[in-house]
Amino acid sequence: MNPFRRVARAQASRRLPDEQLAVAWQAVSLLLDYPTAEWASSHAAIRRAVAGLPEPVRMPLGSFLDHVASRPLEEVQRDYVETFDHTRKCCLYLTYFTFGDTRRRGVALVQFKQAFRKAGVDLTAEELPDHLGVVLEFGATADVEAAWKLLNDHRAGIEMLRLALADRQSPWEQVLLALTETLPQLDGDGVDAVRRLIEAGPPQEEVGLEGYALDPRLNTASATFPTIRVGADS
Repeated sequence: MNPFRRVARAQASRRLPDEQLAVAWQAVSLLLDYPTAEWASSHAAIRRAVAGLPEPVRMPLGSFLDHVASRPLEEVQRDYVETFDHTRKCCLYLTYFTFGDTRRRGVALVQFKQAFRKAGVDLTAEELPDHLGVVLEFGATADVEAAWKLLNDHRAGIEMLRLALADRQSPWEQVLLALTETLPQLDGDGVDAVRRLIEAGPPQEEVGLEGYALDPRLNTASATFPTIRVGADS
């Protein structure tokens, strides 16, 4: 199957109103977190929250929730680690796809931090601001405009992650599919960027950024974001 067949020219406008975008992004952020008992206990609230979202967003999230509900938590945890911790193509850090573990990645991370600080959001020392879950939480609860720009600046990396998860037949591909349904579709340049990533992978250099080691199990909940009750009854 040609992975680019369904990728069309980008549309600059948002595909969801801001309220629905916040719910979708918050749900995806939570589901990309490391699975714990608390994570599993949040799923009923997530189901209620996403019930009003458009079908292309709601259905993949429901499919993922059905899958993990049918598996023991320990199995889901092992799958998460094998997927996101042991497979670089499934990296949850957006700047990695563009810059790899190179010095240039440090400059990109500063740009993320500046966007967060401008919105009045401070991260803990353990967190990297380009973690996909962190960016989505930021957009859902603090600054949708800034998060929209960050996500679209790294749209090719998000698509690369989705394709890598699809290649692994990972249940988390459904979560990324829901996310991509909230973003503009890739244009020709974006398709070319994804193709280059598939062919060559992220750039490499002999001396990387030791301070930016990959750890997909960051505690995204420790960021000082405003609280959004994903499962709140309306």
